[in-house]
Amino acid sequence: MDISDADRIKLREITFHGIHPDPNQAMTAARFLSGVDGILGADPIAPTLLKVSYDVLVTTLHEIEGALTELGLHLDSRMMCRLKRALYHYTEETLRANCGCPNGLSNCTERVFAKRYELIEHGCRDLRPEHWRRYL
Repeated sequence: MDISDADRIKLREITFHGIHPDPNQAMTAARFLSGVDGILGADPIAPTLLKVSYDVLVTTLHEIEGALTELGLHLDSRMMCRLKRALYHYTEETLRANCGCPNGLSNCTERVFAKRYELIEHGCRDLRPEHWRRYL
């Protein structure tokens, strides 16, 4: 399935919890995400609000938030923020699965080579119908 650039590029807001030893978590997260593959931009809007844009076929919001949590930053845990995140996670995983890339771009490359292998002529092909192969 072909996907347009407008559907691939996601722009999300990540909200951090206000009580944390680092008062400017958004800036810390932006510095960390600046060199990550798939991240197109990370702009701190406020000390606890980060706007991030990324290619969904390379990385997802779930992976980004997991990395930020491992870094020691605290995501906002209010009900509305958790609901938004859950919806974003679901839609991004569904989009990736519909594109045939649930594991990222490397999976797409593997599928291309597997399809090519199926099409070339070689001696490793069983020409019997499927129901004959199972019959002993």
